[in-house]
Amino acid sequence: MKLIPNFLKTSMQQTVLLLLLALVCCADTVLAQQSGKASWIWYPGDLDIWVSNKMQNRRTERGAFLPPFWKMDSHYVLVEFHKEFNLANAEEVNLYVEGQYNVKIDGQAFSGYPKKITVPAGKHKLSLKVYGQDKVPAILVQGKTVVSDESWLATFEDKEWIDASGKASDKSGTTFVSAASWNLTDPLSPPSRFKLATTPMAAVKTDKVNNGFVADFGKETFGFIKLHGLKGKGKLHIYYGESKEEALSADHCETLDLLEIDLKGKQDSVIELSKAFRYVNCQPEGNVTLDKVSMLYEYAPVTEKGNFRCSDEQINKIYDISKYTFHLNTREFFIDGIKRDRWVWSGDAYQSYLMNYYSFNESPIVKRTLLAQRGKDPVTAHINTIMDYSFYWFLGIYDYYQYSGDQKFVQDIYPRMKSLMDYVLGRRNKDGLLEWMPGDWIFIDWADKLSKDGEVSFEQLLFCRSLETMALCADMAKDTEAAANYKKLAADLKARIFKLYWDENKHALVHSRINGKPTDNVTRYANMFGIFFDYFSPSQKQEVKQHVLMNNKINKITTPYMRFYELEALCAMGEQSYVLKQMKDYWGGMLELGATSFWEEYNRDKKGVEHLAMYGRPFGKSLCHAWGASPIYLLGKYYLGVKPLSAGYETYVVEPSLGGLEWMEGKVPTPSGEISLYCSKKEIRIKADEGSGVLRFKSVSKPVVKGGKVVEVGKRTYELKLMKGVQYTVNYQK
Repeated sequence: MKLIPNFLKTSMQQTVLLLLLALVCCADTVLAQQSGKASWIWYPGDLDIWVSNKMQNRRTERGAFLPPFWKMDSHYVLVEFHKEFNLANAEEVNLYVEGQYNVKIDGQAFSGYPKKITVPAGKHKLSLKVYGQDKVPAILVQGKTVVSDESWLATFEDKEWIDASGKASDKSGTTFVSAASWNLTDPLSPPSRFKLATTPMAAVKTDKVNNGFVADFGKETFGFIKLHGLKGKGKLHIYYGESKEEALSADHCETLDLLEIDLKGKQDSVIELSKAFRYVNCQPEGNVTLDKVSMLYEYAPVTEKGNFRCSDEQINKIYDISKYTFHLNTREFFIDGIKRDRWVWSGDAYQSYLMNYYSFNESPIVKRTLLAQRGKDPVTAHINTIMDYSFYWFLGIYDYYQYSGDQKFVQDIYPRMKSLMDYVLGRRNKDGLLEWMPGDWIFIDWADKLSKDGEVSFEQLLFCRSLETMALCADMAKDTEAAANYKKLAADLKARIFKLYWDENKHALVHSRINGKPTDNVTRYANMFGIFFDYFSPSQKQEVKQHVLMNNKINKITTPYMRFYELEALCAMGEQSYVLKQMKDYWGGMLELGATSFWEEYNRDKKGVEHLAMYGRPFGKSLCHAWGASPIYLLGKYYLGVKPLSAGYETYVVEPSLGGLEWMEGKVPTPSGEISLYCSKKEIRIKADEGSGVLRFKSVSKPVVKGGKVVEVGKRTYELKLMKGVQYTVNYQK
């Protein structure tokens, strides 16, 4: 990378830019006050794909460009937008457009590229056709009542025709869809300028090393390095590290910058590409000097709506570090890790969705990520080329509906679901099962000696759940014939799974079939998913719990990725006390080693710098990985015990479980509010802002309730109906 004065962002330049931005914002505020609300709109999924392409192609490895290895789609370059209005009075309308465009009212085009038009009184159709090769075609239409929003229609293929007389057809084969928006409302900040927020942060410590210094920012972080007082001619080597060992390793650190400097006077500058780091090792060469470094911390400005506190301070710290880890990986999309990949991996993102519902509850980022992963038709490979990752994508859509109640998104994305499932169905073998085919990557987990050969039971379970999801979503999309077909396919596959893989002697599903014969190998993966998918009978659940989940002879899981599901299965079986100890041991183990964010993998048997290595590289491991933040989800869903029973928390259940804690309290965000809970061994206090819920708990004696009436539904088991806005207090005996 070459850095010379023309490319430096000086403090004075930044100040001028900020002043200009402030003036623009003031002007836009006046405009917004005078007019109705308008937003930039585009063809659905296009900005998601365009921004994700830019983000995922920022990855570098030791300064070299390292792009994703899967097919990347692009936006539609020509899009038509329109809407019909019925105006009482003529209306002056401002037009803001990204791309070349024409404007029509009732099919009659305006000359040139008008920035302002008048829409006459009465019923009229306003349409804009926009071409953009280097950026997504997008419009913002701002009048008093004529405004652009998601009620506009869009198409990428205008199938109109004109006869010999010049008359336009009154019949059309064009498919129109609702336009998309991210609620970008500033006319002077078009979608192509979308970026995350930044804020200045200083290093907490600086140590002299060789000819330069190492700056320590105190914890794992992400952003743009700012160089202060840079001067001279020569080179500046910058080595980044999530650990100090990595930053000091010029030969093996994962990320670095090499800057060529030619500056006579001191200048401040910001390095163009953001990085993940805690330590920054700056080593000048020649007569280059540098006063210090700071950073512009880059982040998604999400609101922390959920929280958790309890009697165990270590668990509180695990929760806080989990939330920080998750926030760092919550960017334009939910990504895997901030240092290495920074890609939109479907398996990683699926876990992030679940953590999101118990922390930020940011629906827009979920939708962006799902759309970016899916891309365009035709489907030529599994998402990220991984079979299991296609299935996580399906599951993510239905979970989103359950937690948000957003049926429109499901209906909008359903055609893309259907074409992906058509691809999956086309890859079944003669027995209707899935196994490796050329181009597939069967991932499951990072684990030594984990066989991917043959028909793996884990893949069949995910396939079955995806078919069930398709049936539910087809119903929402009013595709009744397809819904019935998916339902039958799922039922048939589920029956076949238990016929082929359940081993009565092993009390579990075996791992795979090879050449039509089941293997003797039992792993945790299919068995733990079968528990929280509720595929097992009550007796089978107990068998799996005893012979697999609680059996140390079955290969242990060492990644937070699959620990997420293993601990969820145990929680679903009522083992919160055991899981609490596991959290303290596993995540607490990382804290004992000084972790300020949670890692891609942790194994207590490793020592020293062995913890930093992965993929055959001494610093290949990500020390800030989204899937390391799973305690957020576990504590919200299985300790506070809050989960929706119907879409958008219209109905829900709260089953608090202390799991060995003396007390706990927290909030779980819902689409229009929150559910707050305090629970000790003697008292429960609960209040919900929406929906109709049930508090279910156990008590050795009949509880006393303030605000409602409790009903005994089983042996020492009680239920209390919850109405929105009512504070309930329950005195009971644990």
